Amino acid sequence: MAIVPDSKNWTWVLERPCDECGFDAAAIDPTRMGDLVRDNVARWPALLAPDTARQRPSDNEWSALEYGCHVRDVFALFDERLRLMLAEDGPHFANWDQDVTAVEQRYDLQDPATVADELVAAGTACAVRWDSVGPDDWHRPGVRSDGSSFTVDSFARYFLHDAVHHVVDVERGNARLAVS
Repeated sequence: MAIVPDSKNWTWVLERPCDECGFDAAAIDPTRMGDLVRDNVARWPALLAPDTARQRPSDNEWSALEYGCHVRDVFALFDERLRLMLAEDGPHFANWDQDVTAVEQRYDLQDPATVADELVAAGTACAVRWDSVGPDDWHRPGVRSDGSSFTVDSFARYFLHDAVHHVVDVERGNARLAVS
């Protein structure tokens, strides 16, 4: 069964904590982004290791593998977008449809061990890029294809929510699979 595409504009996480995962963007110190990303990356190999990594907890929820593929691609995408924000004045980002990518890249058929390795590599590269952000860079702008404007600071907080939220998604899904 196909997953219903997520059409939410998740930028609201910059204004209030996420009820689903507890992430509070206002509590994040963006100058620690490299370490925060590395902390998140370190959790993924274990999340992708169980034999159930390919199994969806429900028909309308991604498997740990599919979430891992998504987070791998988010790390790569946000690394590139951060690179643009640091190199250009007010770059506009091309549209990225995560749901189309999941289908076209066949997230459900990828190898969990390979995805774990790729996720670690992409996340580590992204963390290194965050380490390169200087004190004068946090207000540099960038614009998403839907017109949402970010600074490097708000971009950091928005980005981190995605990775944190999906760890929670996978942990909850793995817990449900363990009892079934």
